[in-house]
Amino acid sequence: MPSFSVKSRGKLKTCEYDLQTLFEFIVKEIDCTILEGYRDEETQNRCFHEGRSKVKFPDGRHNEYPSRAVDVAPYPIDFNDRDRFHFFAGYVRAIADELGIKLRWGGNWANDLVKGFKRNNFDDLVHFELVE
Repeated sequence: MPSFSVKSRGKLKTCEYDLQTLFEFIVKEIDCTILEGYRDEETQNRCFHEGRSKVKFPDGRHNEYPSRAVDVAPYPIDFNDRDRFHFFAGYVRAIADELGIKLRWGGNWANDLVKGFKRNNFDDLVHFELVE
């Protein structure tokens, strides 16, 4: 059974409890790695300038502590395998629904299961965030 590394677990601990609960459940079935939880000002602004985020600090969901967003990738990571990220996101969304956790994924910002993928203008396939 897969489990998180010490490094991934440390990053996950910077996130809201619901995200911790969700991904502790996910990793038991699908091997994955936590890329990022909380982002400080320097990290967030670097992500913005590199084009990996659309917002500067403090306007990102990663910028609250505990973080309301987490970046997670199926392991081993292959950023060119979009199908794998879509499959992984579908699994994460299904488990989140079962647990009653409202979630939005960076591959479908509109959260529209019919048209959302085609209208997405900024793919962040590793990004998951809590919504109200």
